[in-house]
Amino acid sequence: MNSANIKINPISKDSSKNDGPIEKEYGQLSLDIFHADKEIVILAPIAGVKEEDISIAITDDVLVIRGTRQNKYEIPEENYYTKECFWGNFSRSIVLPLEADTKNISAKFEHNVLEIHIPKSDIEATKVIKING
Repeated sequence: MNSANIKINPISKDSSKNDGPIEKEYGQLSLDIFHADKEIVILAPIAGVKEEDISIAITDDVLVIRGTRQNKYEIPEENYYTKECFWGNFSRSIVLPLEADTKNISAKFEHNVLEIHIPKSDIEATKVIKING
């Protein structure tokens, strides 16, 4: 169940657009990832981006967030005193833990923060195996 208009789509195994390596011109998105009792939460502050310029896709245990941050100014490089902001395409891939319920992910984008909630399933993250001699 998704909040707002952000769509979470499975990544197609046949699509070179979705499952290829991230191009070098992509900037990396900063994230906070934490877990609560029943869910995993991902927070990504993304200033200067419209909701429709963000995509979230998932395949197996990998969540991919991609988007584009547009600079409304066209400034020649030689005119910059300081250039710390990243403009253009950004991407981030996250390997999710085994207990992530990837079928029931929700996302919302409010106040320039992308918030993704992933419920935890009842699957044990670690299984101890006895060796029979």
